[in-house]
Amino acid sequence: NNASQSLTEGSLSEMPATSRLATLLSADVVGYSHLLGADEKSTLILAATSRLAAAGSGYSGLIKAGEEGVLERLKTLRREIVDPKIAEHRGRILKTASDGMLVEFPGPVEAVRCAVEMQSAMAERNAKVVPDRRITFRVGVNLGGLAAEAVAIGARLRALAEPGGACVSRAVRELIRGKLPYAFEDIGEHSVNKTTAPVHAYAMSRDGVASSPSVAAQPPPAPAQDWMSPRGAVVAASIAITIGIWTAAWWSWLGGNLSIAPTQALVAANQAPPMKAQAGSALLAKAQAPSVTPSIIVLPFANLSNDPDQEYFADGITEGLTADLSRIPGSLVVARNTAFSYKGNPVAAEQVARELDVRYVLAGEVRRDNERVRLNAQMIDAETGTMSWAEQFYTDRAGLAEVHKEIVVRVAQTLDLEPAEASAAGIEPSRGDPDAGDLIMRGWAWSHRPYSAATWQEAQHAFERALEIDPGSVDARIGLARVLAGKLAEGWAGSVQQDPTRAERLLREVIERDATRSAAHFTMGVLRRMQNRLTEARSEFETTIALDPNDARALYHLGVTLMFLGQPEAGIPHIQNAVRRDPHDPNITTLYWALGTCHLLLGQADEAIEFLGKARAANSRLWFPHLYLAGAFGLRGDIDEARAALAQSIKLNPAISSLSRMRAYNAWITNSDHWTLQEKTLNVGLRRAGLPDE
Repeated sequence: NNASQSLTEGSLSEMPATSRLATLLSADVVGYSHLLGADEKSTLILAATSRLAAAGSGYSGLIKAGEEGVLERLKTLRREIVDPKIAEHRGRILKTASDGMLVEFPGPVEAVRCAVEMQSAMAERNAKVVPDRRITFRVGVNLGGLAAEAVAIGARLRALAEPGGACVSRAVRELIRGKLPYAFEDIGEHSVNKTTAPVHAYAMSRDGVASSPSVAAQPPPAPAQDWMSPRGAVVAASIAITIGIWTAAWWSWLGGNLSIAPTQALVAANQAPPMKAQAGSALLAKAQAPSVTPSIIVLPFANLSNDPDQEYFADGITEGLTADLSRIPGSLVVARNTAFSYKGNPVAAEQVARELDVRYVLAGEVRRDNERVRLNAQMIDAETGTMSWAEQFYTDRAGLAEVHKEIVVRVAQTLDLEPAEASAAGIEPSRGDPDAGDLIMRGWAWSHRPYSAATWQEAQHAFERALEIDPGSVDARIGLARVLAGKLAEGWAGSVQQDPTRAERLLREVIERDATRSAAHFTMGVLRRMQNRLTEARSEFETTIALDPNDARALYHLGVTLMFLGQPEAGIPHIQNAVRRDPHDPNITTLYWALGTCHLLLGQADEAIEFLGKARAANSRLWFPHLYLAGAFGLRGDIDEARAALAQSIKLNPAISSLSRMRAYNAWITNSDHWTLQEKTLNVGLRRAGLPDE
């Protein structure tokens, strides 16, 4: 019958490969065969990224003599519980298959509410059903998109949620904090496999679902106010439900009160799967190896205006396109800093693609005459040497947002992403007062100039003036907070008390209105790192990467934060991914220093020396690569080289002339887990090089 066909044709694991990237949750459903009268076991894979996924691989093969009865009960449950709850919380079913269904929600709050309320309704229904005939769902919730390779990652995950319960990722937990009265238990960080960084998850048991308070129905959302970005209406949040089956009889047979098996959620899986640390250049080469992930660079758009002062306008368009493409799940987007290293250089697109190992190049020109804007864009497939498409746009400043959106959607389609996928990634640019938007572009242009108190002050003034014109501007708030945090880090803050407080207030205003703004979470993470609140910083960076898997800065900061938390091995893959996306970063020294330091803390002196040597070569005027290189040489027993590197470090920064001064200079290294590792490695080498304790 039709119901049977809709549940058995195809499989989520057999869906056509796309460039969507998924965070996967996986569970073993041991009692499924018992319910169906079969002898096999069904493994359910829950894919959750901007989607509600219910998965049970092997489903069709397990349906035997009792299939009609089971399918009829599933059909009834969908009609009476599942579908109404999805509709109530504004979900949209994208696909049904033998493994279950894919459903998209407008935000994490709606997704989690749907999960908990549906599980509660199922518990009430099952109370009236004999144990052998009970059908129980597992639920997982996360952010992101769906990619073919994500299925392979999901297949390695196990036991994500207790039957009748729910499991959410750290990113989702942060986004619903204070908005829902649900109690999720922190089940900690778990290793996934040899090639994936540890992940963090939160779980709610079936008893927790039963005791959860009801949440009053929310009125339909009002049209977004001016300062509310349209991205808020398309949160890439989702919920994964297994329309697979767990029999209460089998649960009882296993012991009834079994503890929840390790539940794992991969917040950072929206990026290219990170690699396990290996030796030296081979490790970095692997991180930079060709990938099947669609990759692209947005080259700086040329300014064709007669006014050179309009350079900021062309740069702003380039940066906006890069940022929005970066958020599309499944793509690898070269970072802004590396892209701008080609600015003003007449380099062929094919050469750029070859140097950076990307397939596509987006380039263009922009001419602005007062309010009128003409924009030319072309996308080149460097692999085939052909132009994928070229378009000329005529608009005014107020209509630039629509042109921006059209370009990003065209790129998404070329990358084999459906327009709906691109929309769900939050690519739609924010709208607002054109004059405020112009000032925001100017503010970012100032902030990207070489660091100085004067340039950052100009950036601050531009963002503040934008807020005066458009008090509701999200982008102006983020820009101003970023500048305040940056000035604090550089020691240029007007007040070390007032500036952080003001920045945090601005960021909270943004996150409360639109929790999907990755830049706000990133800046909050930077603030928390400067305050040495590393666990909170880590959470913000993980949320940033869940929302924007290509954010090289967040990848670097997450890796370094893990290093300072005493987890250098977990930090390495993130820093590698940052290098892959931003190999021409003007501050590449710090990325190589971080990789070298992680290896040094692991006692891997050879690898540490290689990366720290690259850091020193990239900028020999900085003192800290010399200092850490001295420690690495000393640890390996190369005392002459260690003493020479230490002497150069002290020459460049005489203040760091002992281990005690090193501790006083950097509060992050005083965290106990980090310092324990440093005492066994770096400090041993520095003492051998001649650095005294006091």
